[in-house]
This record gives sequence, C-alpha cells and structure tokens, in this order.
Amino acid sequence: MSPATATAPAPSAPVSAKPTACLILDHGPLARALKIAEFGVGANSPSDAQRGVLIETGRGRATLTTYDYETAVSVSVPGGVRKGAALLHFAQLQKALGAMAAGETKTRAERTSVSLAGDLLSTEYLTVPIAPLELEEFTRPPEPVPAMATVDAAQFFAELKRVLPAAGRDDTRPVLTNVNLTLSGERLTLAATDVYRLAEGQVKAEAAVRPLAKSLSVLFPADVLTALLKRFKSYEGPIGIGLLDADSGDIPRASLSLGDTTVTVRARDGKFPSYSAFFPTEFAASVRVDRATLVRGAKKGLAMAQAVGGTHSPVALRWSAEGALALVPVIGDPAEQDRVKGMGVPFTLSHGTTQDVAGMRVHFKPAYLLAALDAFAGQESVTVHIREFEDGQSRKPVLLASDAGSEDAYRHLLMPIRLDPPK
Repeated sequence: MSPATATAPAPSAPVSAKPTACLILDHGPLARALKIAEFGVGANSPSDAQRGVLIETGRGRATLTTYDYETAVSVSVPGGVRKGAALLHFAQLQKALGAMAAGETKTRAERTSVSLAGDLLSTEYLTVPIAPLELEEFTRPPEPVPAMATVDAAQFFAELKRVLPAAGRDDTRPVLTNVNLTLSGERLTLAATDVYRLAEGQVKAEAAVRPLAKSLSVLFPADVLTALLKRFKSYEGPIGIGLLDADSGDIPRASLSLGDTTVTVRARDGKFPSYSAFFPTEFAASVRVDRATLVRGAKKGLAMAQAVGGTHSPVALRWSAEGALALVPVIGDPAEQDRVKGMGVPFTLSHGTTQDVAGMRVHFKPAYLLAALDAFAGQESVTVHIREFEDGQSRKPVLLASDAGSEDAYRHLLMPIRLDPPK
C-alpha cells in the first residue's frame, strides 16, 4: 500500500460579518424612513449589495443608507439601541414591515413597536428573518457635501414645481434630463429645458458660513428632484445646499439636507446650455393677459384640437384685423382655420401698439402653454413678450413672465410652433 498523499487544506471562505444592528421604534417612522431611502436603492444593480439598505445603529439613533452608485440617501431616525450594522435586502424589509401592520387600524399600525435585532424583524405578534446581504460588498457613497447655504423649503419646492415640467425626458440628450442648480451670492437659481421650452426660477439663499467666492453649478437629475418634491411636500424648515463642481478637484456632486435626511448625487457629466442670451430683451409687443381666461381658453382649445384636429394640433393667440385677441384651436387648412373662432382673451399692451399685433398670430403646443401658465398659478395676469412677427406669425421664442414691477423672478421661454404660410 502506497503512503497516503498529503493534500493541501482548502482555502477557508471569508467569514461574513453577521448583522448586528439593533433598533426599536414605532412602525410609522420606520416605514416613512424606508420610503424616503427607496429612491437610492439600486433595484436593478448587478451588485446584490446595492439592492440593500445599510442600517447602522448606536447612541440612540439608527441611520439608513442606500446608494445606487449615482444617488445616495441617508435617513436618521431615533431608536438605535446599541452600536451595530446590518445590510438587509431592501424590498424584502419594506414588504415585511408592511405585512407587520396587516389587520391593524391606521392609528394602531403607526404606533406599533417594531424591533430589529441583526436580521430579525419583530413586533409583539410576529418575528421574521430578513435576507442579509454581504456588508463588505456594499459600496459606500462619497461623503455628503457640507451645506454652503440654506434655502426655505416652501420656497424651494414651489420654485422646483415650476421648473421641473421644462426638464427633458429624452435619454439621448442626458444633459437636458437634469435641473441646473447654480449657487451664487444670495440666490439659488434653478433652470431646466427640453429645447422647446426653458424655465428659470430663483430662491433666496443664506450663506451657511461665508458667501461664496464664485458661483457654483451642477446638474441635478430631474427624476431625483421629482421624488424629493413628492416625499417632502409637507416638510417645513431649511434645506442645506452643498455643491462641488468639476473644478473642485473632488468628485463633482451635490447634497441636499432636509432635517434628518441627506440626499447626495454625483453631478451628471456635460454642460448645461449657456442660456442667458436666449432670454430676449427687446420686443415687438408685450401683452398683459388675464391668466385664468387664457387657461380656460387653452383647455378648450386643447380639447377641441384633439376632438377635431388631431393630437398635434396647436392653439393660436390670434389678433383680428381690429386688434381683438382670442385663443383659437388650429384646425384644418388655412381656409378652414379662418372659420374657426376661439375664446376671447382680455389684454392690454405694455409695449407696442394695436397696429403691431393686429392680424398677427402666435402658435403654441397646448400642453406646453398650459404648463407654462400653471407656473404662474395665483397670479391674475401674465405678460407675454413677443420678439417679432414674420409672415403674420411669431417664429422666435416667446417669453412669459410676471408683470413689470413684480418681485417674482420666474421666467418661462416657450418656442412657438411655426406653420407654413398659405401659398
């Protein structure tokens, strides 16, 4: 018999870190924290670890962190019992937490005590393990940018709501799917465009430490801002703004701090259009119109255009030869269009004369016109600045703004639809 052959011992597998997070808090706050953390989860990430939520506990608080390599969300809630950490499957944890409240009234569910010990989620009636993920494989996000300035949440979200509709949705133009945030002096400027329209709003900013030496701009994903707007619509308090641009020497990124929540995004590559020159300063006519009437007329025009003219039929601000203004759906050929009548719109000219606008038209995509007018909700009138007319219609971008003397700095640039003149 031959002597036994010695074999090398198999390499030992790395020992996985056991989940050690420990927290106790009510169901409602934990469910809301997970809802906020949700849009940082890499649901389709090739890495299992980024599909999870990192829970770190200690000193009476628990911090939930998610990161999909582009967006990081950190939410802190009271309830950490002892120092520990766990990386748990996010979707399973969220669904299990929802199931814990099944059969309870809304009030009772809100106050149901929930505990997490490692990977065990428990209430008075149920205990269930949540799938743990490899903590060592979780890619931690870059550090949030300290707040350089603060803005009022109500003002920020109000302005964001006005700007977001103009953001592009075409992934072949990724730069335009962002909102350009610029922090300069005592203001934060938000701008978005999809080529056919451009919206710009401003919010007063208060320096957190000292005024910036230069303005900073980053591209912030519009979809993340949309999620923030939805999640924090009732938030009251300051929002911290921290920006690092491409000249910082660090990873370009932006952080928004809202109480116990911090959202950090990697600034998107590319450069937002230098749009200041797009806003005209000279006009053929400036027309002050009743906003509510124009909205009603646009809704009627949109409905009629879809009913009779087709999905892409525009509406037109059309002045008669005598100078009366109406908003008219554009239906049929030129001969038929002359037979269509629209809703009369009261107006006054703050620049130009009746002779300048008589017989002229400006054609708009109805949905875009309505979105622009919606940004001026609460205002009785809007001023429409028209640069020039050619062949009886305006072909240059039209500027919608508040009336002269208003403190509202919001501006909306809208590209008219150009129709071929009759032959």
